[in-house]
Amino acid sequence: MAQKPSLPKGTRDFSPEVVAKRNYIINSLRHCFETFGFQPIETPSFENSETLMGKYGEEGDRLIFKILNSGDFLSKADQNLLNERDSQKLTHQISEKALRYDLTVPFARYVVQHQNEINFPFKRFQIQPVWRADRPQKGRFREFYQCDADVVGSKSLWQEVELIQLYDRAFDALGLKGVTVHLNNRKILSGIAEVIGAADQLIDFTVALDKLDKIGREKVEEEMRQKGISDLAIERLAPLFETYSSNADQLLALETLLETSAVGLLGLSELRFVLETLESMPLKSALVSINLTLARGLNYYTGAIFEVSAPKGINLGSIGGGGRYDDLTGIFGLKDMSGIGISFGLDRIYMVLEELDLFPDHVTASTKVLFINFGDKEALYATRAISALRDLGIAAELYPDAAKMGKQMTYADKRAIPHVVLAGSDEINNQRYTLKNLIDGKQQSVTLEELVGILS
Repeated sequence: MAQKPSLPKGTRDFSPEVVAKRNYIINSLRHCFETFGFQPIETPSFENSETLMGKYGEEGDRLIFKILNSGDFLSKADQNLLNERDSQKLTHQISEKALRYDLTVPFARYVVQHQNEINFPFKRFQIQPVWRADRPQKGRFREFYQCDADVVGSKSLWQEVELIQLYDRAFDALGLKGVTVHLNNRKILSGIAEVIGAADQLIDFTVALDKLDKIGREKVEEEMRQKGISDLAIERLAPLFETYSSNADQLLALETLLETSAVGLLGLSELRFVLETLESMPLKSALVSINLTLARGLNYYTGAIFEVSAPKGINLGSIGGGGRYDDLTGIFGLKDMSGIGISFGLDRIYMVLEELDLFPDHVTASTKVLFINFGDKEALYATRAISALRDLGIAAELYPDAAKMGKQMTYADKRAIPHVVLAGSDEINNQRYTLKNLIDGKQQSVTLEELVGILS
């Protein structure tokens, strides 16, 4: 009995219609990247394990797909580890490579390896798949595309401004208006931890704070207490739980909270520069909001932190994110190379555009006209017109078989082809074509030139 085909969990097949819509997003993003001066690169789908491990925190390490060594991968494994079934230690002996978890760390590796060939600051974009051994759920897959734009070799805060503008322009170009770019700064989080006396508990503090929207203030405070953060420290966090009418009001509250922290005030100054600059350079449709609960990527982000959420009413998590990393390349031996980058979540953007019905009709249009096949002689006559149309970039095709008319028309209908051309003996004798519009049912006899003109 033949095996029933299946897919690994968290992966998908894409139909022609879906691929067309995904390509629409990719092409739109690529155009925006190029407009902002970013250059494309590509890196391998898998990296040496040592390149990836330890860069995403303990949880990230668990989600990295490891690739077994080729051949008899157990032959060189330590027998004691095999007997003890110590998978943690055994992994390093049987797996030297892993599928990339994101595009940022491979990019850092690329910069270090090619530093003598690169002109700095280096602006790159990259659109490639990544893999994570995550629990599949709505909007979360094990194989998905990231679309990244990064700048390395500059500490200028104008890069933060420009990347927010890039987010704004890219989503506006897709018709996705009203996204919110959430902003935070790692230095502000460090400063807050410092002023409440929890500097050595930064991770515990931010991990709990990050859950505010999901579990509420009371449970966040409870989790902080469980992590050993004192009641006095939690009391000092009160300004973080307040609702502010504007970014300016929140900046004022932060200024008071952070007045004794040099690092916190530095982060606040950076955040204020970005916000004030954007006020004088209005965005097309995106909103910008301070979000102090935002704590993504603390293992390598050192300054600005970004996260983009879909317009209100769409509950799909983030559709983009990023931040500044002052020394990411340092892990590969290249010190003091500041960088900043953002990522677009292709799959989630697709889902949002689909839910809001924002894909233009032309995106999924493939063949514009189908030529009915009446036999070899007629097919040969039809190819004259087909070639002329294709030369002009008009998608045209000949039905491959001289099948019954009904079958050919059904094919056109199911493919949503808007026009068919009938070219039988009468048309050949008169050097004409019968063009039928399948949308309104009208048909007309035309010359080749007229046919080209109508379909152009």
